[in-house]
Amino acid sequence: MKTLAALLLALSAAFAQTPPQEELIAAIHQGIASPELNALVTKTLGARGGTAVWGQDYLFVANSPTPVTISIDQQPAVPMQPLAGSTLWMLLTKMRTGVTHEYQYYSAGKPLGARGDAVGFNPDSYRKPGVPKGKVSDKLTIVSKIYDGMKSDYWVYAAPGVDPSVPSPLMVWQDGQGMIGEYSGGRLFTVTENLVAQKLLPPMVYVLIAPGQSTDGRAMRSIEYDTVSDRYPRFLMEEVLPEVEKMYKLRPDGYSRAIGGSSSGGICAFNAAWIMPDKFARVHSTVGSFTSIQWRPQEKLEGGNVYPFKVRKEPKRNIRVWMSDGNDDLENNHGSWPMQNIQMANSLKLMEYDFHFRFGTAAHGGAQQNLDLPESLTWLWRDYDPKKTAQEFKIDPMEKEKPFFRVTIANRDAW
Repeated sequence: MKTLAALLLALSAAFAQTPPQEELIAAIHQGIASPELNALVTKTLGARGGTAVWGQDYLFVANSPTPVTISIDQQPAVPMQPLAGSTLWMLLTKMRTGVTHEYQYYSAGKPLGARGDAVGFNPDSYRKPGVPKGKVSDKLTIVSKIYDGMKSDYWVYAAPGVDPSVPSPLMVWQDGQGMIGEYSGGRLFTVTENLVAQKLLPPMVYVLIAPGQSTDGRAMRSIEYDTVSDRYPRFLMEEVLPEVEKMYKLRPDGYSRAIGGSSSGGICAFNAAWIMPDKFARVHSTVGSFTSIQWRPQEKLEGGNVYPFKVRKEPKRNIRVWMSDGNDDLENNHGSWPMQNIQMANSLKLMEYDFHFRFGTAAHGGAQQNLDLPESLTWLWRDYDPKKTAQEFKIDPMEKEKPFFRVTIANRDAW
């Protein structure tokens, strides 16, 4: 044990200030042997394994008592290497960046776990020398009156250049607990700092808020995020943001505010902007749950499934919307995520909203968001002018000339 501890300490010193994924992949290239490699894999990815991507290097690690093969991008499965002294299996390979790669593990002739998506991060998702870092607060907690005593944790991040005494642009992120840290949540902080340094984003404040818990310990995420009402936007406006403004002054105009989320957080973001476009005029939705999760007709409650039709039939809002989804997203009793996102995109197009829809191949998760983040944030905040408090968002003329989105059956005979 002393020898192992000394080796791990030596490795940590050798890779001081090196990102964990880069450190792990570099150690494999240098031929580190078990059990030191096993310990480093577990430290970086966890005991069950996972993926690590650095540049063109993709590391896949699975845990199984029997040999494991892996199929990547639906190609024939290839064997993975055993890590001696453990039940871990590994494959390190070079692949294309700027895309997502679908993968599936197999063991004993059967799929091992669900299929996954590895992200080939773009250059602005890697920290660059000399780029200043922002500042993130400790965890804060708020008790809501609007949600009858619900407790929610949140963090406040200030990008480089934010002056606490000068009102700043704002972006609220749902499921913010997954975005804390330099290499979490699509590397949001790193991407932001790179884009601010390039003047592609204004220095802004992020509010990263976690779903709450009721007084009896019940998870409130779906009630907060999937319900079509003004309750959650009021929670942000009346309870959360006044607390944030005790730390940083915020711009009050919707033009200077964005809101984003993934899955139920995506429909939540759109709902907030739809109901309060004067407070949130920029929307970032990935694998958005525009489905019937909280549709309760007997209680006269609408769910996210209504939005493709509300967009077509209700007065147009002055909002800008980035959306993305993948053709292997969810299909269950609440609805079809891919079909509903396509419906949303076509509704936005029909009504000539300023929108962009990215439709990839990924399953339900953060892969497409993580890949796109430098592009999506740049697109959402393009032409932002701090001297303005309003702008009429119009459909891009090139988008206007394109046809509506159409689908084909890709995974079976259509007849």
